[in-house]
Amino acid sequence: MRTRLSVCRRKRRFADRSAAIAAAAAADVPLRPYRCDRCLRFHLTGRMKGKGWLLLPSPRD
Repeated sequence: MRTRLSVCRRKRRFADRSAAIAAAAAADVPLRPYRCDRCLRFHLTGRMKGKGWLLLPSPRD
């Protein structure tokens, strides 16, 4: 599914996957990075449906 431009503009952009992963690890909710097909940078999403991601426990658990 293609990212809507209005969604891309509202989200924080990360230059690389490692920066996005670090931000996701610091969040209070489970997040995963994805490459945006609009800006070609990385954003974070909480959507997990159909992605098959293994979520690691946060350090606060």
